[in-house]
Amino acid sequence: MTKYKYGNPEAPIVLIQPVGDHDLPEIEGEVAQIRKLTALDFQMIAVKVDDWNLDLSPWKAPAVFGNEDFGEGAASLLEEILRLCSDESKTYYLGGYSLAGLFSLWASYQTDRFAGIAAASPSVWFPGFLPYVKEHENQSRAVYLSLGDKEEKTRNLVMATVGDCIREAHAWLQQCGIRSTLEWNPGNHFRDPGLRTAKAFAWVMKNS
Repeated sequence: MTKYKYGNPEAPIVLIQPVGDHDLPEIEGEVAQIRKLTALDFQMIAVKVDDWNLDLSPWKAPAVFGNEDFGEGAASLLEEILRLCSDESKTYYLGGYSLAGLFSLWASYQTDRFAGIAAASPSVWFPGFLPYVKEHENQSRAVYLSLGDKEEKTRNLVMATVGDCIREAHAWLQQCGIRSTLEWNPGNHFRDPGLRTAKAFAWVMKNS
């Protein structure tokens, strides 16, 4: 597991974000955006995943685009990430974009180690995820959800459910007493991922 660290290593707040190669060029800009959005001091740890569809998936599922199926590596990745969260004096937040956002949401049903979950454009269309949410207890204090306003307008029948899924997930979180918000951003899934993730982290830092 390769880690990239940004910000103040002595800060009381630690943000953890699973990333792929495609995310790395944007992380410094994302950290700068978070600093603009909150005065809270923090360290960011970007955890590079080796296989996006395997490492971030909570269980096996067939491919919904391309030919690569989803694996079940999330439990192993979470175990590694929790090793980064051993300092009881610090507050930890987990978040990410797309499938990393889904992983972060799933993780909040496995452990209470994260005070907040920053799920920007999470892949809540993932087969079986919404029923899972309703059958398990979320253990974080705050959850941020967002989606681009064009993301559900796709010809892919599975991914087109993302809008209804995220609305239902948000309503369920609120019904369960979790502090949560759902923000709609302009554009499709590929517009401004770094900025969207920065907004997500800033919100949970302020609201957890």
